[in-house]
Amino acid sequence: MVETKIRVLVAKPGLDGHDRGAKTVASVLRDRGMEVVYTGLHQTPEMIAEAAMQEDVDVVGLSILSGAHMELFPRVRDELVKRGMGHVLLVGGGIIPSDDMRKLESAGFAKLFGPGTRTDDIGAYIEAEMAKRRARNAAS
Repeated sequence: MVETKIRVLVAKPGLDGHDRGAKTVASVLRDRGMEVVYTGLHQTPEMIAEAAMQEDVDVVGLSILSGAHMELFPRVRDELVKRGMGHVLLVGGGIIPSDDMRKLESAGFAKLFGPGTRTDDIGAYIEAEMAKRRARNAAS
């Protein structure tokens, strides 16, 4: 059986203009064998969800440093659900206070990564979570 590559969309919602971290994570995920699409800066939640649908991704990873995560992250989730993509693994990272991380995780984000997270830990988390999901789907 041939294992399907994990398809990841990395996106920068809102007006945040700093994308070095997002590009670094995208590169590390590619190096781990994932197919990665990076949307670039200044994406609306609608644009991110549409790209996720068009690219048929397994994972959407959001990166934000502007402080607008409580406004933008839930809107991205809502747009994914509208498009029938509520099953997509949703992760994020950036400058997000712990209380906000807990709120976002209870609202459908699988995992949020803060400053100082090792990029290999992000890749390992995505691989492990996707392996669990695929095993669950195969058993169904």
